[in-house]
Amino acid sequence: MVDGQAVDEAEEGEPLMRRTARSISRGWVATVAALAATALTLGACGSSSSSSSAASSAASSTSSTAAATSSSTSSSGKHVSIAYLSFAVANTYDAPMLAAAKSVANADNATVKVFDANNNPATQYSQLQDAITSGNYQGIITQPITSTNLIPLVQQAISKGIKVVNIDQILGPKLDTFQKQVQGLSGNVTFVPTELGNKFGALVVQACKANNLNPCNVGYLYDIKASALDVALRSGFDQAIKADPSVKVVAEGQDFFTPAQGLKAVQDMLQSNSSINLIAGSDQGIEGAQQANTSKKVVLVGYGGSAAGISGVKSGKWFGTVQQTPATEGKLGMQQVIAAAQNGTNSAAVDPLASLPNGGTILKSNVSQFTPEWPG
Repeated sequence: MVDGQAVDEAEEGEPLMRRTARSISRGWVATVAALAATALTLGACGSSSSSSSAASSAASSTSSTAAATSSSTSSSGKHVSIAYLSFAVANTYDAPMLAAAKSVANADNATVKVFDANNNPATQYSQLQDAITSGNYQGIITQPITSTNLIPLVQQAISKGIKVVNIDQILGPKLDTFQKQVQGLSGNVTFVPTELGNKFGALVVQACKANNLNPCNVGYLYDIKASALDVALRSGFDQAIKADPSVKVVAEGQDFFTPAQGLKAVQDMLQSNSSINLIAGSDQGIEGAQQANTSKKVVLVGYGGSAAGISGVKSGKWFGTVQQTPATEGKLGMQQVIAAAQNGTNSAAVDPLASLPNGGTILKSNVSQFTPEWPG
């Protein structure tokens, strides 16, 4: 898939509801496996040996989500066409989100066209313009790369009668709330990045104390340092580690959502600063850090709650991670936009992480309570 191109879920005008619910479920499972395998090939060429089992576990988990979705949705509504603006299809976090969204669409008389921005905000802006001006879509799902640049176009779409639902990333200037920030938005399914960062930072403080690290010298991995998501995460993280003055970030790197880049960034950090005794980052980055941590002297703390992360916590190679739920976001977001396009339903905003056990913080003592929704 390349920038600016769109992928049709079905030929134009082909009614997807001719499939049976059983075949939908089987097809969705195959889609998850294919997407996860493709994403891992593109983005995790340097990942650890646990990645294969991690992907298998995540596919199994999201298959259960698909089955629940298929049984809970209805095919009685009018057919609608939905534009899905993905931030990056090749990202292993996005694959289960997209697969769950497609499963809902298949079961509820909707056709999906995917626009892949490949982490490029300018491309995503142009794609949203194209989706609006085409006149082909009754609904749009946004997954913003930056929090504010799509707002004028979303407002334009709403003024034209197109139903818009935002998922995963914040659409608006406030990065500390999951509530809607654009008037007329039909739904919003997002986690709060500052809260996720705060939980992540608190987990690092806990890891430092549990491992008697004093001082606790942290190597911090951004995904994309300049992104609104990473800025907000770091803000929450910094607020949390203030609770313990012995915890300090002494080096930084970027993993660009891949274990391979995480490995390189961690190797560079460890070579330039031998005092680092803890690495913190997204699960994808920590997968790379695990490969660099051959001496096992550096404590690893992630966020994402992926299959790889949960496996790492179970084995004791990671201290902990904080769960995210991309498949749930995809499912709920598609349900909201179809309800809006078919029936004019205006859905309340949802924080998909709000009801997780232990606030979503995964430790070896409670890891059995969590099921991953993406491979890592």
